[in-house]
Amino acid sequence: MQRFESNQRLEFLGDAVLELAVSDHLYKAHPLVEEGELTRKRSSLVFETALETCARSIGLGDYLYLGHGEELSHGREKASILSDAFEAVIGAIYLDGGYEAAEQFIDSFVIGQINELSLLRDGKSLIQAYVQQNSEDVLTYDTEPLSGPEHMKHFHAKLYINEQLIAEGDGHSKKNAEQDAAMKACRKLHLV
Repeated sequence: MQRFESNQRLEFLGDAVLELAVSDHLYKAHPLVEEGELTRKRSSLVFETALETCARSIGLGDYLYLGHGEELSHGREKASILSDAFEAVIGAIYLDGGYEAAEQFIDSFVIGQINELSLLRDGKSLIQAYVQQNSEDVLTYDTEPLSGPEHMKHFHAKLYINEQLIAEGDGHSKKNAEQDAAMKACRKLHLV
């Protein structure tokens, strides 16, 4: 039986290249923004859910070689595996084609989605700030698990402002479903 190496070293390298490329982009794109805000913007692009989204956008899960246990537990759908694999791809591109090739890939699949990816982390904060502008407004989420085995539960969230349904979202966790609903509400209310 052939034994394959882990991609952890490539993930390590890809993570560093990704942070550099995103930092470089933000530094150039926002010349008047202070370091703390640049750090916050970068962290909204290089966290697990954002990288999982990037991995799904290129169908990366279909190309993963998984052990038997991960295959049985739907590892191709797990956020942690997809985000780690995406970083490993960046590391491999860097080793194969250098920084410029990796930067082009990151520009296409991360920076090209910068607003969407930022909303994955900040959507709930943005909608909360919007609602708090009027002290009488009330924001609520109604989130329920849908079908699926315990380890692959799927959730559906409804976002209400003053008991009026504004948006609905889905995700593999309660938090992700609510973030999806918040992101859709932000778009609907033209907050982004």
